[in-house]
Amino acid sequence: MGKRISLLGATGSIGLQTLDIIREHPNKFQLVAFSVGKNIEETRKILNEFHVEVVSVQKEEDALLLQQEYPKIEVVFGDAGLIQVAAHTNADVLVNAVLGSVGLRPTLEAIKKGITIAIANKETLVTAGHLVMQAAQQYNVPILPVDSEHSALFQAMNGEKKSEVSKLIITASGGSFRDRTREELKSVTVKEALNHPNWSMGSKITIDSATMMNKGLEVIEAHVLFDISYDDIEVLLHRESIIHSMIEFKDTSVIAQLGTPDMRVPIQYALSYPDRLERSNAHRLNLAEIGKLHFQEMDYKRYHALKLAIDAGRAGGTMTTVLNAANEAAVSLFLKEKITFLEIDELIERAMDEHSNVSSPDLDTILFVDSQTRKSVQNMVK
Repeated sequence: MGKRISLLGATGSIGLQTLDIIREHPNKFQLVAFSVGKNIEETRKILNEFHVEVVSVQKEEDALLLQQEYPKIEVVFGDAGLIQVAAHTNADVLVNAVLGSVGLRPTLEAIKKGITIAIANKETLVTAGHLVMQAAQQYNVPILPVDSEHSALFQAMNGEKKSEVSKLIITASGGSFRDRTREELKSVTVKEALNHPNWSMGSKITIDSATMMNKGLEVIEAHVLFDISYDDIEVLLHRESIIHSMIEFKDTSVIAQLGTPDMRVPIQYALSYPDRLERSNAHRLNLAEIGKLHFQEMDYKRYHALKLAIDAGRAGGTMTTVLNAANEAAVSLFLKEKITFLEIDELIERAMDEHSNVSSPDLDTILFVDSQTRKSVQNMVK
């Protein structure tokens, strides 16, 4: 039978790679529920291949159409549909691979049902990390990281005492513009920004990688997941993306996790944990072939978004919600070619400057601040 998996964001980059892992280990994993946005063609392919019980789509008209085509499957839609898939009573593990803070409420509902969370959705932890971790503790639910960096930290921490950790070192490739000065970024195009040197990812996360906001969100996520002070989290530029992250212990030992840049490795580990499974057709790491690994200190003036994220993390409260919502809104405007690349940082900074921070927000406050921030960023551009 194997573990029963529910999957939010099945047609995104992480979602499709999660399906690859389920396909590769049919005796270990079974897809029981999934959500998609608007990609109905891809949805049909998944429904024809896997025996699922529930599927959620964004629009009601798509749900009605699919319900007629697949009468034996429950078809739901919208935000309520996401929650139904996430908290599907038959699931053992929820893979949260949707983009943005839309993944927050479904994650909280799944935790209440005692479902293990494999989290690939940074925004949920950035927006409301304290609520997610409180709920996980209350219901005794494991939160397993899917991001390659956090999976690396999680693996390096296995069997170690947290009290003996002196710092977390998160590596960053530098994104598509790592060889350009800030001055040279004034006129970059959407097409250039979407050309990542190492990883194949969705457009939002690729832009975040180019601004380095992605790494900023990861620093906040690491702080939330591992309960480590921001003073003890370091970001290191590492072009090859071979060392995914490291932990330095108080005796000065450093433990690193290495591998080829392939998201299926951390996805599979989150699904199979605490076991490791074979990967039959994977590209294995050959260090002799690579020859050299490069590292350099992070320039926070050059990568202003990273500094903004760490500032928001230190401020805590609703400031991280503002950071995330402003970033999502600004990246969306950039992808639509309504603002320039450097204006992404400017809009985020302005939203943060204009915000009055609430220190221990509840869910309603977080959702309100999230939606207000998006509107205010849109209005800044109008």
